[in-house]
Amino acid sequence: MASTKPGERKLQILQTLAAMLERPKGERITTAALAAKLDVSEAALYRHFASKAQMFEGLIEFIEGTVFGLINQINTQQENGLAQMQAITLMLLNFAERNPGMTRVIIGEALVNEDERLQVRMNQFIDRVELALKQALRLAVTQGQAKESEVTARANLIISFIIGRWHRYAKTGFKQNPSDGAQAQIALLLV
Repeated sequence: MASTKPGERKLQILQTLAAMLERPKGERITTAALAAKLDVSEAALYRHFASKAQMFEGLIEFIEGTVFGLINQINTQQENGLAQMQAITLMLLNFAERNPGMTRVIIGEALVNEDERLQVRMNQFIDRVELALKQALRLAVTQGQAKESEVTARANLIISFIIGRWHRYAKTGFKQNPSDGAQAQIALLLV
């Protein structure tokens, strides 16, 4: 694969890592296994990434950029606070469904034996998502659709629902889709 352009190889490494994370068994991924899958040497991997942690950071950057870009898009397109909350929740469940390997990163399962700072960063990601949910609920309060006293508790309940759906998806070997029946359940959470 010597014909790949400089940035393409880096992307190829991240895509292969994400694909390897989609294996339901979830065994630890080594740089040797990743290099073998790409048919390159481990040294070739390290020409693009200083460490395996940096590879995971690349996946985390993709997750953050995609999710927060979509949240901003939802907030711009949807003026109703509760509708924003529902759209954000469904988007998060659908993101996991479309990106099973990334789901293992989000829930921390793929980060268990990796650099501790990666899990800290994913915890911050979850906190930022919960903050986006609170903002949607605060908008709903100004629209008379929710109570101010319930904003924090409801946002926490919904992020817990999302995290639970992500975990179930990963733990069932990506068989129990996070979006199955979710709309009816989200409606119950927003009553």
